[in-house]
Amino acid sequence: MTPHDVTPRNVTSRKPHRSSPRRPYREPYARPLRRAVVRAVGCATATSLLLGGTAAATTPAKPQQRPVWAACPAPSVDQGGGKAPGAGWTCATLDVPLDYAAPGGRTVPLALIRHRATGPGKRLGSLVYNFGGPGGSGVDALPAFGPTFAKLNTRYDLVSFDPRGVGNSAPVHCLTDRETDALNAVDSTPDTPAEAKAWMDATRNFATRCEQKSGPLLPHLRTTDVARDLDRIRAAVGDEKLNYYGFSYGTELGATYAHLFPQQVGRMVLDGVMNPDKDYEDGALYQLKGFQLALDHYARACVAATYLCPLHRSTPKAVEQVLIDLVAGLEKHPATAPGGRKLNDSLALTAIEGALYSPASGWSGISRAVAGYLRSHDPSALLAVADQMTGRDAKGHYANSNNVFSATSCADFGVPVQQAEIQRQLPAYRKASPLFGAQFAWALNQCTYWPVEGATKRMEVTADGAPPILVIGNTGDPATPYGGAERMAHRLGRGVGVLVSWKGGEGHCSYGKGSACIDGTANAYLLDGKVPAYGTSCS
Repeated sequence: MTPHDVTPRNVTSRKPHRSSPRRPYREPYARPLRRAVVRAVGCATATSLLLGGTAAATTPAKPQQRPVWAACPAPSVDQGGGKAPGAGWTCATLDVPLDYAAPGGRTVPLALIRHRATGPGKRLGSLVYNFGGPGGSGVDALPAFGPTFAKLNTRYDLVSFDPRGVGNSAPVHCLTDRETDALNAVDSTPDTPAEAKAWMDATRNFATRCEQKSGPLLPHLRTTDVARDLDRIRAAVGDEKLNYYGFSYGTELGATYAHLFPQQVGRMVLDGVMNPDKDYEDGALYQLKGFQLALDHYARACVAATYLCPLHRSTPKAVEQVLIDLVAGLEKHPATAPGGRKLNDSLALTAIEGALYSPASGWSGISRAVAGYLRSHDPSALLAVADQMTGRDAKGHYANSNNVFSATSCADFGVPVQQAEIQRQLPAYRKASPLFGAQFAWALNQCTYWPVEGATKRMEVTADGAPPILVIGNTGDPATPYGGAERMAHRLGRGVGVLVSWKGGEGHCSYGKGSACIDGTANAYLLDGKVPAYGTSCS
């Protein structure tokens, strides 16, 4: 099993993920958490908010607490549920300041997980992972993907964590499970005044409930806070430098760390890269085009019969029309599954989007689910795929990942986009994608009522003084289009960002998805320090 071949189970990119107000942009590695726009936060005090206002804010952490490692329990509901990871995996808790401007005040616990290096060969320290979101539980995700990183595990301790607000790290809570089901039943592509009001009201209620239940946490969930937590983790595991692998939103986190702590960067890989040049609204349309490109590739493969596709039609356009008609029909008449759950157009779109993250399993899976529904009108298979994206388990419980998606996205780059502006932009979104466009446009309201103002307009990633950082882009990535890797490599700075491209790749992110060239290049860099030539191309 490779990381991206898991049709969203428990992560993320800042990329779409549904269950809190629909958003058009963000990512996964464990279960795709998508973001409703390529995060951008903007206000006049951006510099002080991003950098903490003083040089002391980026002083590297010194060991203040050594984690006490013990056998891991089963993941909590907030982490995604499931079974304990078993032998070889140990877990711990690390306390970090809630507010880095007041480091002696309240602390929050960070949940950690580790698998010690297996050998042979000299141990290189820890390799810390973030699998995306924001909102993905690394404690839940890393064991699932452990076999993919077995070669790296020979010389690195594999380490991951639940970022603040996520899983077992002071989780953000907003709605009850039943309230989340009700939110997912709201039409996320309104086309009447009553439907538009219901959608805006649902988003307002979500923000209000998050503030009521988790208000003190919300101002302290920015990516800069998580980057400072990363440095605390580095110090706690005893490493002088941070060795790091970030997927999707994890690329934003890694680049932010490199900006704040360039001298503490060890060997760092950014894979499935978010575009640092895109702001809140630009990012949504940018990501939408990536999903439409992936949909086009899926439809062409279906026609060419390059995989099992029960939706065979004569042209790619005809394949896409099947999906458009399916969604339109569910908007008018939601389908009822045995047991009484309903599939509406919003959840159907969520299922289709989720399938595009992983061609290996998602393309054939969504084809079978759609074909089965068209034959029997039983929506159970489509609901199951949607549940993987929204973090809903078989008992109807939700992980808290979508709450954090909104909390961090809005606190970083959120802009309060009003209904009139959404309706003004709708034609451009529908033109970019007849299937996904309306949902992406209406997801622009994600931060309209959020109680924490966005901190800056675009992420700051300049990392002068850092060593070479690998930046891996996949030309078929739906959630983090390839252009983000090019811009990130440039913005990190001359001699820092090293672009590696997977030409003709499909799905979200690149490592462990079938390219021996990508895996070999990343492994040679992480294990032996071999820096590839800028612009290295894999196919």
